[in-house]
Amino acid sequence: MSRKTFQRLSLDDRRRSLMEATLSCVARHGLDGATVRRITEEAGVTVGLVRHYFGNKDDMIRNAYAYLVGQLTAQASESANRTAGAPETQLAHFLRANMTAPNMSEEKISLWATFVGRIRQDSYFAEIHRDGYREFLNLLEALIEPVLINHQQPSSVAICKRHAIALNGLIDGLWMEGAL
Repeated sequence: MSRKTFQRLSLDDRRRSLMEATLSCVARHGLDGATVRRITEEAGVTVGLVRHYFGNKDDMIRNAYAYLVGQLTAQASESANRTAGAPETQLAHFLRANMTAPNMSEEKISLWATFVGRIRQDSYFAEIHRDGYREFLNLLEALIEPVLINHQQPSSVAICKRHAIALNGLIDGLWMEGAL
């Protein structure tokens, strides 16, 4: 019997590795097929680390969903923040980042659909979804406001919110169709 070798990673790297392995396993095997054993084999860690970092499989799955939502939003936000120039250009980069790889992929849409299906049965998933949606809308509102101002359009909080909700719906539709 050969002994498995494990890598020494920092605390954050180990946790991230477990969440990414969880997402990979959920994408390949579904929620029921993403067993702790499969996840730990994918991450190259012991089963005991799951209990150490998350307590149990359900907590690890919930954390992985929150990680996925955070990654999708962060990647688009970073793209907009790296962009110099007019507010329209920043908004365009944010939109493009949502509709291109790595955000737009069959795996990401499959994961999203798997997790969204849990929102009505699990209050933790509902809270993660709500928080992620709020964060995304806040980012959109912050990107929309200067565009409206540049075009001398009304830019009240309510108007920016309405535009953000509408644009989010458009992004979601294009993202789902494009990823499928």
